Amino acid sequence: MIREKNPEGFLSAAEIPLFKLYLTMSACFLAAGIFWVSILCKNTYSVFKIHWLMAALAFTKSVSLLFHSINYYFINSQGHPIEGLAVMHYITHLLKGALLFITIALIGSGWAFVKYMLSDKEKKIFGIVIPLQVLANVAYIVIESREEGASDYGLWKEILFLVDLICCGAILFPVVWSIRHLQDASGTDGKVAVNLAKLKLFRHYYVMVICYIYFTRIIAILLRVAVPFQWQWLYQLLVESSTLAFFVLTGYKFQPAGDNPYLQLPQEDEEDVQMEQVMTDSGFREGLSKVNKTASGRELS
Repeated sequence: MIREKNPEGFLSAAEIPLFKLYLTMSACFLAAGIFWVSILCKNTYSVFKIHWLMAALAFTKSVSLLFHSINYYFINSQGHPIEGLAVMHYITHLLKGALLFITIALIGSGWAFVKYMLSDKEKKIFGIVIPLQVLANVAYIVIESREEGASDYGLWKEILFLVDLICCGAILFPVVWSIRHLQDASGTDGKVAVNLAKLKLFRHYYVMVICYIYFTRIIAILLRVAVPFQWQWLYQLLVESSTLAFFVLTGYKFQPAGDNPYLQLPQEDEEDVQMEQVMTDSGFREGLSKVNKTASGRELS
């Protein structure tokens, strides 16, 4: 009997580096999560629930990559994955996907930072994204557990790609709505400086989300098609590196700091302060004149 076997294990040439790649990226996300928690502990006065949700996302991503790395290790050494570890990887992958899109949508809508209630339109977005994420993860599990030659493999792969694009498009709507709201508010409520600072921050966040989607969904696929077979792992490297960069930039933009324009309360304009001072002075003068009149009247009587 002839048995074909890779000298370094059971994985193909494109999959051999994935064990070390996922393990390294898991350590990077873990370090980023620990650093983020340390920032939250130092700035407890301006920490919101969404900040802890961002920390949970980083740790969930790290655990998901760890299980994925261990899964590839056993496949390489034994030729098959350990069922328990594979199930844990699928569970953490499901949680990571749901947390990712929910966190992006919540930050874009301004929840917890500037408001504690979501509008009806934003609730509909979450009602669409969460079920689609469940469907996307079901498609991912089916793809991972089947061979490429299976009859339904192509169908589930197309479902995963379509659902993922719909989710990516849906999470952009809250950011666009927040930008329009700030544009309208900047010219009506008189707090131009604060609203323009927030508007600039939201525009940066919108560009960040677009770049994240572009690199992880389009550029990564083009790279996978263009590179030779033994370099296919560069696709996963680009996806994970882009995700880490997106996490770091999002944390930097929305960190709990006093000078963050997203967390600043509207300040009173100088004209308003001057007007209040004038009104206070005039009121004090009127009161003083009334007291003087009363005192003079008593002296005459």
